[in-house]
Amino acid sequence: MRARGWAGIGLAVLFCAGLLKFCVRIVPADAPVSMPPSRPAAADVGPLLIPVEGVPPTALSDTFAQVRASGARPHDAIDIMAARGRAVLAAADGRIEKLFWSGEGGRTVYQRSSDGRRIYYYAHLDGYAPGLAEGQAVRRGQRIASVGSSGNADPGAPHLHFAVHEMAPGEAWHGGRPVNPYPLLARRR
Repeated sequence: MRARGWAGIGLAVLFCAGLLKFCVRIVPADAPVSMPPSRPAAADVGPLLIPVEGVPPTALSDTFAQVRASGARPHDAIDIMAARGRAVLAAADGRIEKLFWSGEGGRTVYQRSSDGRRIYYYAHLDGYAPGLAEGQAVRRGQRIASVGSSGNADPGAPHLHFAVHEMAPGEAWHGGRPVNPYPLLARRR
């Protein structure tokens, strides 16, 4: 009976030693602290971040297939209504491909995804974030601009016109095939 008791104690000691080895790290008080890389919270992980600060998925409307007032072309984007000056955020990691002014879109940003397969188009902007430049790498959630109504947008209804285009290898920033951004932004998480 005594042998079984010592065997049980020995197994318990081995178990505790293994637990300490794999689960506990003893660090001297004067050692520099290095934190493991942080991972986004589960709610932040998704295909795309809603590109306007503070806008919840429930505030989005799928306007992708709507025909514009002129009746000549489909919308091929969604409009995200927000107060003038509200921060416009990079929807994903990537690189600023083009800062551009057009009569329709006004002040715009074209951002290419990190893998080069998509262009994210942000239009009707009030202004760019300080220092934003073509070729600059941006991270998901980084402020790149502010909501406005430049171009042909109604001055009384500031919003972000947001479009996504699938790109063929080597295709120019103004090309691509429109993809509905709504399901990429508003999916249940």
